[in-house]
Order: sequence, then structure tokens, then C-alpha cells
Amino acid sequence: MKKIIFGITSLTIGGAERVLVDIANELCEKYDITIFTIYPNGEFEKKLSNKVKLKSLYNLQYKELNKIQKILKPLQVLLQQKRIYKKYIKNDYDIEIAFLEGAITRIFSTANNNTVKIAWIHNDISKVFGNNFKSKLKRIIDKKIYSQYNKLVFVSKDNVKKFEEVYQNNVSKEVIYNYINSNNVIAQSKETVDLKFNENTLNFVTVSRLVEQKALDRLINVHSQLTNEGYNHNFYIIGDGPEKEKLEKLIYEKKVQDTFKLLGQKENPYPYIKKADYFCLLSYFEGYPMVVEEAKILGKYILITDTAAREVVRDYDNSKIFENSEDGIYNGLKNIIEKGRAEKDNITNNYDNKYIIKKIIELVGE
Repeated sequence: MKKIIFGITSLTIGGAERVLVDIANELCEKYDITIFTIYPNGEFEKKLSNKVKLKSLYNLQYKELNKIQKILKPLQVLLQQKRIYKKYIKNDYDIEIAFLEGAITRIFSTANNNTVKIAWIHNDISKVFGNNFKSKLKRIIDKKIYSQYNKLVFVSKDNVKKFEEVYQNNVSKEVIYNYINSNNVIAQSKETVDLKFNENTLNFVTVSRLVEQKALDRLINVHSQLTNEGYNHNFYIIGDGPEKEKLEKLIYEKKVQDTFKLLGQKENPYPYIKKADYFCLLSYFEGYPMVVEEAKILGKYILITDTAAREVVRDYDNSKIFENSEDGIYNGLKNIIEKGRAEKDNITNNYDNKYIIKKIIELVGE
């Protein structure tokens, strides 16, 4: 049986993490699957099949580290990539798949002619690290890192284009859209939650990390302006992240605490998505956001900004793409609120993306 190891920072709640769990659970019937994480005990670990093996570099979650450890541990990973690879990975696997940009991709790039190396790119590589000096240095390092791989897999065509603009390497490339188990999404959406939406106004739900990329500060500004102009509506944001305090402060300054709610991280966001009138992801940039795919599975009307996420809704009628600016979001939401509730959700149980698993099997070989 072919032995495959996937690497990811952790299996905490997130889109790429959820995708990896679903892929591993599908492949473990056919292959010997191991997942290597830098930080252990992520919430999604318990969703893995007992046939999937787990091993981790450290014994504490990242959020459990103190301030000094949060500086030293990533530095240790950066400086000891080869030692980590030799101790935990080398010579044990037929295929090594770095499933996320950053530290894991650098660790798995360590030379080894006895294995096939694949790197998975989930984001717009031209924007994901920002534009400061540190980011530019990362791009210089990563240009060499990615050249060590036999194959690069991208989750959208747009991501391939942006990658080639930055790195311009000759490594073989392929687009494989993200896989998710639709039956699990539908089943979990039926769970009861204690949040009651106001039925007298429109309710919008966003599920995302609280990071700059997701442009939630921009969304708060638009929400405040519309509310002040008498366009009543509610926003509910599910997720956590480093921008939380900044966003809470802005919500307070704009005096929209009653209508713009940060609900925190939810292991099961699907009942909230299901109950909402609209699902939104109004980011600055995206890769192939799984949460939009999940909203499609639930038949929701979807609102996105013009990012790579357009590929997710390319054949989905219940969607609108806003111009990617504050004015574009303002005009788009204003129009939606004026029209009122969307037509009844068109949930179908015919959603099927098993062809993606077939593509992955072709990638790794029988």
C-alpha cells in the first residue's frame, strides 16, 4: 500500500484544514495516510478516520504558547527545517504533500530523491504575505523552495496565474478544486443553535478568520453607513483571529454593537449559514474559499467580492459578485436590502464533487 504524508501547520478550524480532513478520510481506504502537523490537538483531529495516522512536531497548540515561545518556535522551524524533515519524515513515505503555504512547504522541500514531492497552494501567493520587507524576503526564499517540488497543485486557475507572475518557475502545475463531503455539511446544518435571527430584517452571515485579508473593517464601515441611512440589516461574523480587538473597537466606535455581531469561532458553522438570508465573503482577496462551496451545498444566496472566489460561483445562479471596493460593497448591499429577502433556497442533494477525489488519485497514482 502506497504511503502518503500530508503536512499542515495544524488541524485547527479553517478551510484548508477541513479540506485536508475530508481528503484524508476518503484516501485512507486506499492508501496508508499520515498527517504531520507543527502544532497538535486541533479541533478537526477528532473528525479524522481512525485509519489516518497523526504526528506533530510540538506538544502544545500555538494558542497555548507564551509570548516568547510564539517568537522562538516559528524561528526554530525556520532554522531547523532539514533536521525536522530528517527526524519526522525522510525515507518513510512514497509521496510527501505540503498542504499549506509557509513553514510546512519549506520543511517538506528538503531534498530527497526517493519520494515524490507535491505542494498545495490555497491562496493568492502575490498577496498572502503582504508587501513589507519581510514578505519580499519570504518570496525570494520561497522561489527556491517551490522549485524543489515535483508538482504544484492550485485550488483555482486565478491562483496559478498569480503564482506564475511572482515566481515564474518550470515546475509542473495542476488545478484541483477543493474537496468537501457534502453529506456531512447538510447533516450538520440541521443541528440546533441558540441564536435567533431577527425575522423583521435581513440577516447576513460571514464565516472567516478575523484577519486583514477578509476586509471586515471595510464591511463594518459599509454596514454603519447603510444603517445610518435607514437600511436596516444585521451582520453575524463567525470566526476568530488576530484582528478581533481592532474590529471590536471599530464596532464600538461606529455604534453598531446591536447589529454587527462577532460570534466567535464555531466548530459547526453550518446551522448559522443555513438560517441566514444571505451568505457573504467580501474579502480583499481569496484562493478557493471552501466556506463558499459549503454555502452552495446549503443552497444559500451568496454575495462575494471580485476575487478568485468567482470560480466557486461560476455556474451558481444564486450569487452576486460585487466590485472589490468599499463603494462596490456599499452599492451591492444597498441594492440587496432594497429588494428584500432572496427567493427560497434551492437545496439539492445532488451536489457531487467525487470527481475531485478521482483527480487526486490520478495525481498520487494507484
